[in-house]
Amino acid sequence: MHSYFRTCPDFLKPCIFYLLIFHTNRIIRREASDSDGKSAEDNGEGYFSSLLNRNFIQEPSQFITSLNDTRIAWCRVNGFFREYILSQRTEDNLTFELSGRCSLTIQGTARHLIILESWDRDKIVFNSIDFSRLRSITVSGKWKSFFISNSTKLLRVLDLEDAVGVKNDDLHQMVKLLPRLKFLSIRGCHEISHLPSSLGDLRQLQSLDVRHTSIVSLPPSITNLQKLQYIRAGYTYTTTSEEPSPRCLPVSMFSKLCRPGVEVPGGIGKLTALHTLGVVNVSASGGKAILKELKMLTQLRKLGVSGINRKNGDEFCSAISSHGHLESLSVWLDKDSENCFDGISLPLKNVQSLKLYGLVDKLPRGILQYSQDALKEVKLTKLELEMDKLSKYDIAMLGALPKLCILRVKQLKEGTQTEGRPGEPTSPAPKETATEAVVTSLPCSL
Repeated sequence: MHSYFRTCPDFLKPCIFYLLIFHTNRIIRREASDSDGKSAEDNGEGYFSSLLNRNFIQEPSQFITSLNDTRIAWCRVNGFFREYILSQRTEDNLTFELSGRCSLTIQGTARHLIILESWDRDKIVFNSIDFSRLRSITVSGKWKSFFISNSTKLLRVLDLEDAVGVKNDDLHQMVKLLPRLKFLSIRGCHEISHLPSSLGDLRQLQSLDVRHTSIVSLPPSITNLQKLQYIRAGYTYTTTSEEPSPRCLPVSMFSKLCRPGVEVPGGIGKLTALHTLGVVNVSASGGKAILKELKMLTQLRKLGVSGINRKNGDEFCSAISSHGHLESLSVWLDKDSENCFDGISLPLKNVQSLKLYGLVDKLPRGILQYSQDALKEVKLTKLELEMDKLSKYDIAMLGALPKLCILRVKQLKEGTQTEGRPGEPTSPAPKETATEAVVTSLPCSL
C-alpha cells in the first residue's frame, strides 16, 4: 500500500489527503478551488478522474452513465484507502481533524482542518493550532464564532454545508476576516437570510453555494466579483440533488423543498467568467431585462431558471440561443404556463441534461422536434420531467433520442412507480405509496 501511494504523481498526493474531509458514505460535491490557471471545474474533473482510475474514489454501483460521457457526477471515497490515509496523515501533515474530546497532538502546521460534529468545541485546543499554512476549514455540526479570526486570514476554502447555528452576523464576520476566499459554501445553513453587501470585497471568490438557505436575493455588490465561476442558490428537488437513484417522496415534502429561484441584481451579465448559474427567478429579477443580461453569459455550462411563462418564454430561448457551451439546463415554469414553449425551439445542441418542471400533460412541441439527420447530433443523455402523464406521441419522440440514458418523470398525483428498461415488465409501487409523488426512472440502452 505504501509503495502504491508513493508512485502517485506529486500533484495528486495533496488531493488524496484532501479526501479525509469526506467520510466513506458522503457524496463528494466540492469543486477544486486551490489552484490557478484552469477553472475549478476543469481541475476538479481532472483530479477526480485520476483518483477514480486509481480506485481511491468509486462510483456507486447504482449510478448510470452514458458510454460517451466520462464526466464524474457522483463518487464516494474508498473506505479501504481512507484507513491508510488516516494512518499517514501525521507523517505528511497536510490534513487533520478535530473529533470527540481530542487534545491536539499534531506538531507543526497543516493545510486542511476538519471539524467533526463529535468534537466538543474546546476553544483552548482550537487556539493552540498553528494556522500559518491553513488553507481550508470544513465544519460539520455546530458552528462557533471562534473558528475564524485574524489568524485564519489566508483561508481559501470555507465549507459550512449543513453546519448548525450559522447566522447572518457570522457570515458578515467571515467576509470581513477572510478576504482571500475562493470557495464559500453555506449550503443548508437555514438561519442565513441574506448576503452582506461586503460580499463584493471577496475579489478572489470563484465558487459561492447558498442553496437551501433562507436567501431570496443576491446583493448588487456580487457583480464586482469578476473571478466568480459558480453561483448556486435557491431550492431544488431533493430527489435529484441528494440521491443518484431516487424513490418516492411525499407530496408535502415536494411542496416544502420546491421553491426554486432567487432574485439577481442588474449587472449580473458582467460576470462573464460564470460557468454555473442557478437558480435565477426570472420573473422576480426584472423579467425580460434580466434575460438580456443572461445572453451575455456565453460561457455558461450549467443554468437553472424559474419564473418562465408565456410572456418571457420566447425571450428566454433567444437569450440562451448563443450559449454553445451549455451542457445542463433546468427550467421551472410558472403556474398555468405549461404551453409557453409551444412553437419555440429550445437550443439544445450541446445540452446533455435537461430538466423541465410544470409541464402538466404534454411535452412542448418545440423542444424535441428534429429531423432525422438533426437527431444524430442531439447529445441529450438525461431528461427529467414534471408532468401528469406522457402520451404515446411524447413517448415516441423520447424514444427517438439516440443517446438518452436516464429518463425521470415526476407525477404529483395518485399513481404507481415503475423502474426498468425498454421491453422489460415493470412493477407497481407498494400500495402505501399511491398518494405519494411518483418518480419513474428508466435507464435506457438506446
